[in-house]
Amino acid sequence: MTKLSDPLTARYQREAASGSRPTLGTRIEQPSETPLPSLVRSGTAKAINSRKNAAQSQTARAAVHLRKLKVLEAKAFEKLGLSPDATPDEIKSRYKQLLKMHHPDANDGDRKSEDSLRSTIEAHKILKLNGFC
Repeated sequence: MTKLSDPLTARYQREAASGSRPTLGTRIEQPSETPLPSLVRSGTAKAINSRKNAAQSQTARAAVHLRKLKVLEAKAFEKLGLSPDATPDEIKSRYKQLLKMHHPDANDGDRKSEDSLRSTIEAHKILKLNGFC
């Protein structure tokens, strides 16, 4: 058994790794410009998805308020005594105010008050289903 010198051993190992075939190195191209920060993915998937979902829901809310009101939505705002550009907090506070005012316990079971209570509840339900509150 002959002992090979260190340079010969290293050469043999390099050639054995490539199967004694000439190899062309892989070419690495450097990007010509840096990517925009918004295109660079960073953070967990949960964080990325939550940012994306938040942006989508914000644009959806804006679109709901920009579109023309449907007939039932306009009637619901009218019943609650609010303008169509009312905020969700204004809608909620007005709804609570009307509930307290028309509740049967506050009006000794008055039938007119019950009808107003039902229409107030329906108006709030319509606005809630359509994303106003």
